[in-house]
Amino acid sequence: MKALPILGAGFALLVGSNAASNITNSTAGSLLSSGNVHLGEYQESYEKAKAFVAQLSNSQKVSIITAGDVNGTNFTWTALTNKDAFAGMNNQYYVSGFPMGNALAQTWDRDHMYAEAKASGREFYLMGYNLVNGPVAGPLGRTPWGGRQPEAFSPDPYLSGIAMEHTIKGMNSAGVVTSGRHFLLNEQETNRSTATTTTTSTVYSSNADDKTLHELYLWPFADGTRAGMGAVMCGMTKVNGSLSCENGDLISTLLKEHLGFPGMVFPDVNSQSTSYLSANAGLDYGSSTYWTTEILEAGIANGSFTQARLDDMAIRNVIGYYFAGLDSGKEPSEASTTEYRNVRADHAMLIRKVGADSLSLLKNNKANGGGLPLDKPMVISIFGAHAGPCMAGPNQAFSVEGSSGDTYQGHLASAVGSGQLSFSYLATPYQALSLRAAADGSMFRWLMNDTYTSSSSSSSSSSTTPSTGSDGGATSTNGTAPGGTDSSTGNSSSSMTMGGGAPGGSSSTGGGVGNLGSGTSVTPSFADYATDSDVCLVFLNAFSGEGGDRGELANADQDAMVKTVAENCNNTIVIINTPGPRLVDQWIENDNVTAVVYGGILGQESGNAIVDVLYGDVNPSGKLISTIAKNENDYPVKICYTAECNFTEGVHIDYRYFDANNISVRYPFGHGLSYTTFDYGSASASKSDEKALASKYPTGDMTLGGYADLFDEVVRVSLSVKNTGSVDGSEVVQLYVAYPDAAQQPVRQLRGFEKVAIASGSSSKVVFSVRRRDISYWDVDAQQWAIASGDYTFSVGSSSRDLRSTATLAL
Repeated sequence: MKALPILGAGFALLVGSNAASNITNSTAGSLLSSGNVHLGEYQESYEKAKAFVAQLSNSQKVSIITAGDVNGTNFTWTALTNKDAFAGMNNQYYVSGFPMGNALAQTWDRDHMYAEAKASGREFYLMGYNLVNGPVAGPLGRTPWGGRQPEAFSPDPYLSGIAMEHTIKGMNSAGVVTSGRHFLLNEQETNRSTATTTTTSTVYSSNADDKTLHELYLWPFADGTRAGMGAVMCGMTKVNGSLSCENGDLISTLLKEHLGFPGMVFPDVNSQSTSYLSANAGLDYGSSTYWTTEILEAGIANGSFTQARLDDMAIRNVIGYYFAGLDSGKEPSEASTTEYRNVRADHAMLIRKVGADSLSLLKNNKANGGGLPLDKPMVISIFGAHAGPCMAGPNQAFSVEGSSGDTYQGHLASAVGSGQLSFSYLATPYQALSLRAAADGSMFRWLMNDTYTSSSSSSSSSSTTPSTGSDGGATSTNGTAPGGTDSSTGNSSSSMTMGGGAPGGSSSTGGGVGNLGSGTSVTPSFADYATDSDVCLVFLNAFSGEGGDRGELANADQDAMVKTVAENCNNTIVIINTPGPRLVDQWIENDNVTAVVYGGILGQESGNAIVDVLYGDVNPSGKLISTIAKNENDYPVKICYTAECNFTEGVHIDYRYFDANNISVRYPFGHGLSYTTFDYGSASASKSDEKALASKYPTGDMTLGGYADLFDEVVRVSLSVKNTGSVDGSEVVQLYVAYPDAAQQPVRQLRGFEKVAIASGSSSKVVFSVRRRDISYWDVDAQQWAIASGDYTFSVGSSSRDLRSTATLAL
């Protein structure tokens, strides 16, 4: 949600309870000026920011920290213009809708992460927005029911950290200030905000121990800081009993001291409730209700606040401006919402490529001529609302809070809330498949409804309008469609025709369904359309986003549709787009389900990207970013409905939990097949910095992201991988590390990956550079990263449970 200052009067009543507040973190005003943090590439920007702020009066500094402009004799400051989303702009005409965070992470491709971020950042810049509210590392993904997962990357901190690093570098290169959000432990939407509860006391508190914070949830923010992240949005919720944006231990100690973060911290909506407590805790940008010159100067006078802290806040507000090069004088003005600017360039090609490369092939049985890739099938039938457009779109104002179901009645290619994309157009699978079928000479038909049953037939001269009950199939069992449209008229296929109307449209003879009685007509039903098809493509989605968590990890209507189609079609292929784990055990072992393609939320080229993979124009190379369990109850964490949400699972989320408890899964973290095969050679591991490994704790300077030597290579692992199939393809080669028992770590953890393109019959050498941080654990007593003595096992494979080769080192 967009963070904007709360404007208004009446501050006198608010100050009373805060005027005597003590400074909660004595170092909050001196972290940058102390010299204890080596600012690296931020040093020059800091010097510029410090010199600029030195010219200002206190009232001018207060104006800056509350999003105001400042004009002086020799200087001018125009407030940063922030904009929501990351994979595209929220509420803006003529811009691109990129694959969302969960799809981008599923590429496991550093180049794609950088390229998409740079392209998206360039569009923000050219539209005149210089503070981007993204990317998202919180939620991390503690629970698969979490509603914000489309915007985030992965429940694995290493993968999320790499994604943060490269997306921030990409956006920075476009000349904008990049913000990481939401800090921290903002792992669900339920009871997250005072806007949906009666008092701040009913906002849930995420309670996690020190080890869990450092080893899991802080990890990607460290990578973001090291990459040059200029801002951090703190969350709406509480952390260990205090509001995130007023929690000194969280903001000043963990973020600014432990990670050396040099930029500004700003609040999500309704996340600031005090004047001095929030400022002293480390909030740098906030509400002109709580922060006025009178309030803050009164605090300086009575000891509730300090001049050093005010100066620090102002510096942190402008340091990112200099770091992004916005002082060049070339920045475009802010565009109006509907203003046309030519910002999209060739981004559609990139969007399509990233989308296709993100898709994971979970199952593929090519026996008896079925499975993928498709090769000019003669009769193609597609099923499910997700195959085609919704009744109104693609930019309908839709929200999970206004929907009574966990599926979207149309092709889902965007999240909702502040992460909702602005589409100039949306390519659906129906559209892409229609063009492909026409080019190949195939027969193509569709039944784009999740709950369709055939109505009574009619004569050849007319058609019968379906009833609005389950018999007619025009009503979704989910009730009203997202956005408040009644599903009897709002479903993408509530009015089906064999001719004379597009999906969602009406027949020239009055609309409705029925047997036209001539030509190639077939009475529409799942069974009838499936019976004589060469391939049946069933499209499923799951719906979630800001403001609402998921209510299910599978959908009964959709699963019944898959089973009915599979009963009548021996080449049933299922395509899934989902915000998080979507269970498949209702039908996955059915022999007639020959293939499953699984992906995140793909953006404006979604249909084209899917069809590129279905037809083999792109060899699938995406890998799962979370575990697909066999049952909902196999996951350790559900949505918390109490005021205190205790993270008792510690670091054991997703595959860490399944491995620790030896639980069978349907598809493991990191899984994904290809249209070719890969053979792994023997792995070797060697120490690359004996001197560094001799020290239990890091010895380097504190810098951006933490101690400098935490990011130095200390171990190198290498092996050869060969493409043994007949098709060129890319493989994501994954490195997992098992620690000595003394480190008290999960069974194994992802600590490296390389995506390599290998031609058929060729081999590639893969080298993993293992950093000190990657083999360290958080020593709670020493409050430091430590290396435990003992044997470390380095396993290389194609998923977390498909490990092909191991090497052991004693450290």
